[in-house]
Amino acid sequence: MQPDHLAISVRRATAADAPALAALVNRAYAIEAFFVDGDRTTASEIESLIARGTFIVLEHKGGLAAAVFVEPGSQAHVGAGYIGMLSVLPELQKHGLGTRLVRIAEAMCEAAGCDAVKLQIINLREELARWYRSLGYVETGTKPYEHRPVKQPCHFVEMHKSLRGVTQVTSGGSAPGTPRDSAVAA
Repeated sequence: MQPDHLAISVRRATAADAPALAALVNRAYAIEAFFVDGDRTTASEIESLIARGTFIVLEHKGGLAAAVFVEPGSQAHVGAGYIGMLSVLPELQKHGLGTRLVRIAEAMCEAAGCDAVKLQIINLREELARWYRSLGYVETGTKPYEHRPVKQPCHFVEMHKSLRGVTQVTSGGSAPGTPRDSAVAA
């Protein structure tokens, strides 16, 4: 099945979507149960993120199939947009929905005048680093992980992609599947 047939609409989420978005994110991030405890997010956290940025959602069969948080420029990311909580329902992964959302988020950031996009992933999710490198992102640093209780040590890996000029070619290749986490886990 082609991705265009999976998600029949793309839209901005509203505060009314917060419970469904939280459920989507938590299903997509369940893969992280091997190193963290608890749900990835709550409806309250989603509402606060919607108040400061945008969630782009893909809908399928009357429900949410995938989503990404986009913050095109902020005081925390001067000159750069931020994307996070990239989430795709597990049963709809490997159909290009994550790539589609990242491209939409990048276009939003570029339209807002951002020169780059930043994100962070968890170091233990090595498939995400490979996948984001295949999209042109490069690792720029690390940051402590303090979001939820952990079962094993981990940290964020910060990544960056220039939206202007020459795109750096990476050798990371493409990881199988579409990531559910972007840590983006924001």
